[in-house]
Amino acid sequence: MSWLEIPKSRRRMLIGGAGVLAGAAAATALNPFAQAEAQQTTYANPVVWQDFADVEVIRVGADFYMTASTMHYSPGAPVLHSRDLVNWEFIGHSVPSLDFGAKYSLDGGRGYVRGIWASSIAHRASENRFYWLGQIDFARSYMYTATNAAGPWTRHAELARAYYDCGMLVDTDDTIYVAYGNTQISVAQLSADGKTEVRNQQVYSTPSSIGTLEGARFYKINGSYYIFLTRPANGQYILKSSSPWGPYELRQVLLDMPGPIPGGGVPHQGGLVNNPGGDWYYMAFVDAYPGGRMPALAPITWTSDGWPQVTTVNGAWGSSYPFPNLTPHPVPPLTGEDTFTAATLAAKWEWNHNPDNTKWATGNGLRLQTATVTNDLYSARNTLTHRIQGPSSTATVEIDPSAMANGDRAGLAMLRDASAWIGLRRDNGVTRISMVDGLTMDSNWNTTGTGTERASAELCSDRVWLRVTADIRPGTGRQAVFSYSADGTTFTALGPAFTLNSNWQFFMGYRFAVFNYATAALGGAVTVNRFSVTA
Repeated sequence: MSWLEIPKSRRRMLIGGAGVLAGAAAATALNPFAQAEAQQTTYANPVVWQDFADVEVIRVGADFYMTASTMHYSPGAPVLHSRDLVNWEFIGHSVPSLDFGAKYSLDGGRGYVRGIWASSIAHRASENRFYWLGQIDFARSYMYTATNAAGPWTRHAELARAYYDCGMLVDTDDTIYVAYGNTQISVAQLSADGKTEVRNQQVYSTPSSIGTLEGARFYKINGSYYIFLTRPANGQYILKSSSPWGPYELRQVLLDMPGPIPGGGVPHQGGLVNNPGGDWYYMAFVDAYPGGRMPALAPITWTSDGWPQVTTVNGAWGSSYPFPNLTPHPVPPLTGEDTFTAATLAAKWEWNHNPDNTKWATGNGLRLQTATVTNDLYSARNTLTHRIQGPSSTATVEIDPSAMANGDRAGLAMLRDASAWIGLRRDNGVTRISMVDGLTMDSNWNTTGTGTERASAELCSDRVWLRVTADIRPGTGRQAVFSYSADGTTFTALGPAFTLNSNWQFFMGYRFAVFNYATAALGGAVTVNRFSVTA
């Protein structure tokens, strides 16, 4: 997308400066799995230190579900599940494939920083059905449904209007409403089956003194209608009315509130949710580049006349709060090891654009056949990505390179609009280990650099372990360090440290990425025996 296509509010976003964390003890406390087991009376923010932007959280009975933006990654719109609002695990994706044009498959184009933007998830109790709604390419909107939040999800409708930054509301009479827009906020009413629009009306125009409001979430609480809106990237406001069509009154929820991540931004966007006991919470995200945008949770109280207020700690969004009045329900951590023995990929994995499904398989490791002939990682299909655990973590991949063909490149990358990798090159019948940086994109997400080899080493075994340790604390100058091993135990650093790009414009944070592409001809393959992330 061109710079001018990005709404000006997002062009203006500024992220806080560099910060430091209070050492290993703080890092341990920020692991929600370890924290919930160790001390169940409080929780720490961010509740998830991985990149989940534009979150929306809903409750269905005793279960909570969260969705987030995924842009060009496929499958899109992850669904996470929790029983206590603090411990979250992947269960699926609402958009099984980015079926919105060839560019989302790296076929004659590219979909970087397009695709799944701020979208909405809702549950319709009358049919026990989940709905997901999002706009694509500022042109039209798509709806997917499922009877189980874990899936399978199927395409339900294509709507002619682009519901930008939408929030769905299923009213008490079962009517589906959509609040959406940038600065000019509108409400749409959908047909009973959710497949067409039957009414549309602008309900609010943002005053120039505020500037921009977007990121709508739509609620009906105690008979009043609320549209929850963000002022990117430092404020949150809310509209209230007795009718979905207005007129609406505006209140400020927060502005320039210090956040819970040192060096990170102001918690904003996201949405409201209550627990079965009636306690309310606000799940926002915190801009924390180069890692991305991290979900943070704060309790909400309500004024006597029905307006929400964030519970603060010394005037700030708390780095910790009392645990919700729910039984703690620890889940497996978002880190850990995958040996790819299942017939399908775990829900934590997302491809860079849609994959060529004829060129990969799981069950006995992850077999990646080359799917693209290119010298550009950004144009290579079947690059598999994993979110990075903050504040720092290490990814290690064990690769069998025996089926590589001449010209093939395979390895482990730090993937964003400025990237680097450690991997394997096979040329003239010889496979060697290589560290490459200088992979870059411009502001239109066209490739401007395909990389420069900075160091290499001889391959001395039939398997190789590749490793990257990434520091994603918010701020400039953060680095990733690459290394390799012939036995999985003793690692040798290779190449210079790679300085991460902390600008916000790519929106998504850095990811670990496993790739295999051809520069000469298709036919080669690698097998990934295991992949692990440790924090």
